[in-house]
Amino acid sequence: MASAAEQLASNLNFSAFAKAEDLKKRIWFTIGALLVYRLGTYIPLPGINPDAFAQAFSSQSKGVLGMFNMFAGGAVQRMAIFALGIMPYISASIIMQLMTSVIPSLEALKKEGEQGRKVINQYTRYGTVLLALVQAYGISVGLEGGNGIVSDPGMFFRISTVVTLVGGTMFLMWLGEQITARGIGNGISLIIFSGIVAGLPHAISGTLELGRTGALSTGLILAIIVLAIVVIALIVFFERAQPRLLI
Repeated sequence: MASAAEQLASNLNFSAFAKAEDLKKRIWFTIGALLVYRLGTYIPLPGINPDAFAQAFSSQSKGVLGMFNMFAGGAVQRMAIFALGIMPYISASIIMQLMTSVIPSLEALKKEGEQGRKVINQYTRYGTVLLALVQAYGISVGLEGGNGIVSDPGMFFRISTVVTLVGGTMFLMWLGEQITARGIGNGISLIIFSGIVAGLPHAISGTLELGRTGALSTGLILAIIVLAIVVIALIVFFERAQPRLLI
């Protein structure tokens, strides 16, 4: 008969194995969900000429448009179905956070705990749809104003563009919630992070090319690398910091 110590050891090993299996499932689910997101950034909107849009985007890729393209993982540059990305949800969340501080009824909901949080999250989803509708319609009108970008402009194109872009944003919002519940980490943050990381190779190659042509000095490139390492180290340091409470 096995001793009590052996039984305890076997139970501990089984528990650790079960946890490892659950962790593997969560990791694979997260990877699969992020791959679905990346695939969607390469599916263009129906009814547009990708070459004409790429030419128009190249002349406007600096500044705010380039920043939105970075957060969308390159979907704006390709005018993909995920071109709006998750930004309408982020904007709606910020607006809702501000409103809970100035509207007494929302502030009371916030203090109700889990039930109040669910109601606020539902309001945030409604706000996401509203913002996405406005932004998607603006994009459809802007695309029609481009030279040769839309093959068949008109109301049907506007409706299809709005439905596609809003549907893409809602799908990403749902995907982020699924990653949070069934994967690893915060799903919305991982979607944004994966979009930014996807653009790093292009940014690095562009920086090296500028250094090769002499547009950027070697010292400046080294300073950028050192600054990036320092920022990452500080983020890791503060994330792993543990407050010491004196009792």
